[in-house]
Amino acid sequence: MNDIKDTAFPHASIESIVTHYVGNKTYNEKCYFSKDSFMISEKVFPILLKYFTSSFNKDIFYHFFHEADLTLNEIYVYVSSIFDNPQNIHLQSINIAKHLYERSEHPKIKGGELYVSYFNNCLIGGKNIDAVGLFKSENKDTFLKIQPTENGFDIATESGININKLDKGCLIFNTERENGYLVAIVDNTNKGSEAKYWTDDFLHVRPRKDSFNQTQNMLSLCKSFVSQLPCDNGKVEKATYMNRSVEALKEESVNINSFAEQVFETPELVSEFKQYKETYQKERDIEIDDTFETASTAIKRRATGTMTTIKLDKNFDINIHGGEQYIVRGYDEERGMYYYQLFFKEEI
Repeated sequence: MNDIKDTAFPHASIESIVTHYVGNKTYNEKCYFSKDSFMISEKVFPILLKYFTSSFNKDIFYHFFHEADLTLNEIYVYVSSIFDNPQNIHLQSINIAKHLYERSEHPKIKGGELYVSYFNNCLIGGKNIDAVGLFKSENKDTFLKIQPTENGFDIATESGININKLDKGCLIFNTERENGYLVAIVDNTNKGSEAKYWTDDFLHVRPRKDSFNQTQNMLSLCKSFVSQLPCDNGKVEKATYMNRSVEALKEESVNINSFAEQVFETPELVSEFKQYKETYQKERDIEIDDTFETASTAIKRRATGTMTTIKLDKNFDINIHGGEQYIVRGYDEERGMYYYQLFFKEEI
């Protein structure tokens, strides 16, 4: 599946917007539905557009799905109706709000305003495409309001939405309809067991199969495989495998056979890795192609995590970024302690 490039909103406009309040069903909180969409003033428009669109990761996309049939995915159906006739946005926004309410059963899920918006002229892969946005604000911040008076100034507080942080959001672009649309997601709140209600229960999406997704999955596969290997030579070998994995994924494309040989070298370990890949895919219901194009953006953020760092007691950390041939591990019989020898040409 082709990558999506140049996602931007330089000429985007909000054609219409409807706001409802959705409470927590567990606490018998109610929903409050607007009677119609509302107009956006010229002053508010750029603020609202930035609030709705600036938090999305432009590399990660999803598709709506359903285990039995895509047309059984509620949000997919409601959004399709809006794309077919944008005048349906108010009616379908109520259906969307009701669906969200039914999925808001965890006691930690906060009630909040739900915004359903219709966008024009979103730039996706060089094309202007319409989109439907679903956004929820769950948290309120306290702001100071200063007003001039006859004797100076008066200070008061107001509760409102922080426009620099979108709590939950979803942008559905009117493309790839047959696959479940092109979907971008933001979820900056819930981190506990209720964390997945927005993506899994409400939207019911899965990652789009593109080079970013394939690269991330391969890197996660390598981390999982390497982590369960025995530590015959401390953690140096594991750090070496992870560094090799990252270097191999920096190539424009990856073939599983050459990748495994480049990273793990020995025939036994190469075979073990391939078998582990099959089990890993089945357990997580994902598919990593034997050959795929890579995405450099998928490995930029501390790709190897802590697996290339060796922590020694509470005193030292050794970060290995290569040059494992210059690291020797041993055991000092007199002290009864392990040691590492590091060989280098100069201190930097």
